[in-house]
Amino acid sequence: MIRLDNISKQNGQQLLFIEASAALQKGEKIGLVGPNGAGKTTLFRMITGQEHPDEGKVVVDRGVSIGFFNQDVGEMSGRSAVSEVMDGAGAVSAVAAELQALEAAMADPDRVDELDSIIERFGEVQGRFEALGGYALEGRAREVLAGLSFSQEMMEGDVGALSGGWKMRVALARILLMCPDVMLLDEPSNHLDLESLIWLENFLKTYDGALLMTSHDREFMDRIVNKVIEIDGGALTAYSGNYAFYEQQRALAEKQQQAQFERQQAMLAKEISFIERFKARASHAAQVQSRVKKLEKIDRVEPPKRRQTVSFEFQPAPRSGDDVVNLRNVHKRYGQRIIYDGLDLLVRRKERCCVMGINGAGKSTLLKLVTGAAQPDAGTVTLGGSVKLGYFAQHAMELLDGERTVFQSLEASFPRATQGSLRALAGCFGFSGDEVEKKCRVLSGGEKARLVMATMLYDPPNFLVLDEPTNHLDMATKEMLVAALSQYEGTMLFVSHDRHFLAALSNRVLELTPEGIHQYDGGYTEYVARTGQEAPGLRS
Repeated sequence: MIRLDNISKQNGQQLLFIEASAALQKGEKIGLVGPNGAGKTTLFRMITGQEHPDEGKVVVDRGVSIGFFNQDVGEMSGRSAVSEVMDGAGAVSAVAAELQALEAAMADPDRVDELDSIIERFGEVQGRFEALGGYALEGRAREVLAGLSFSQEMMEGDVGALSGGWKMRVALARILLMCPDVMLLDEPSNHLDLESLIWLENFLKTYDGALLMTSHDREFMDRIVNKVIEIDGGALTAYSGNYAFYEQQRALAEKQQQAQFERQQAMLAKEISFIERFKARASHAAQVQSRVKKLEKIDRVEPPKRRQTVSFEFQPAPRSGDDVVNLRNVHKRYGQRIIYDGLDLLVRRKERCCVMGINGAGKSTLLKLVTGAAQPDAGTVTLGGSVKLGYFAQHAMELLDGERTVFQSLEASFPRATQGSLRALAGCFGFSGDEVEKKCRVLSGGEKARLVMATMLYDPPNFLVLDEPTNHLDMATKEMLVAALSQYEGTMLFVSHDRHFLAALSNRVLELTPEGIHQYDGGYTEYVARTGQEAPGLRS
């Protein structure tokens, strides 16, 4: 359906693709992977014609419809979410617009002379609209929006009043309703809660078109894709299977390439040693010349590319008391909406509690109450003895001083730290070399999240409260964070939609329900096994 034939592409001084080739066939669900800046978004833009390769060609079969979702959703306002989604449904939305115009024309007294021809055209258009499933369109649009966690009120309200994250869901819903022959999805799992993520996962599993997508959620990728294309060093390499299989195959290929490289280096060293030893002897001149020519003809094996891996180790945190936080008879409401009505909860030292619940259950509110960012209407929230709190909240990224550089931000937080230790900290969180001189205002969402995380973890608290800490983080940084937090000796209370993160780090589950908190000993994996569901309200 889509072919990339020997494409080359350069952005400024950076070579993104060098005579690279790949194909997307009918029914394939492909995960596109590669380090940040490797060219994943550029590849999408070349397929959609927004950019062109410097050399080579991108071939899209005639008649193939393409739906492209990316993070840049643009302005949306003046219409309901349902109308905005229906407007993106491809041919049927154009037919619906004509049908609406013809209905207005039939009611226009100034066009009474044209009534017969308008009615005739209305019948033709109505037949086409029916054939395209137009009368079921609104119901399907509402179904998709409900799957992405929209309430009826949000569906009907002006889309302009929604936050950026919810507007992204509207843009995603447009593509899903369109059901094109090929879907290009650039980070569709960003900004989704766990319930929406699982709904989208099931939708894409049953979608019968071709799919090319990126995602920083390995579990999401694993369950959907049947092929992986890796961008690395300007080349496109295809691997059959899901993301986990790709990782195994890549590791095996690197091991084999390293062994091949080492064997060739040993052989070359032996040959060069012979040449150096006997080049001055006339009796060995023929043998020396023969070996020199042999070396000139050998195809040199390159060592495998070393992927930059980051790691972070916690300094030991001071020990807290056994009772870390205690909530007694807590009441909280926003307007008429009751969030908590007599909540009791005790979190003890070394517990790693993941907080689960449907949208609006009060997950973030619980974290705000625990950290003092919100106050209960009644009841008490008491931190235990010697508790040193660290809170990662989404709004923390907005509080960064845009005019400071990454390094200046770290210096301001830790004025007594040495330059070397701060540079090492920055490197652990993906800011190496000149990247520490970037102004905070130009940082991406992922870079801001990494900087806030670095500031919080350098002088470690013994009680970490994390609200969606993996939003915006790439897979490598997530892996580093999971590895670091696995070694963390303190207590954790966190909300996350990343199932790999949940399973790796939790040892207690707090499920918020209208009846109160259901508590489960054991982590997220045990919760899924015991309840038969991956998220509250959803059956596996």
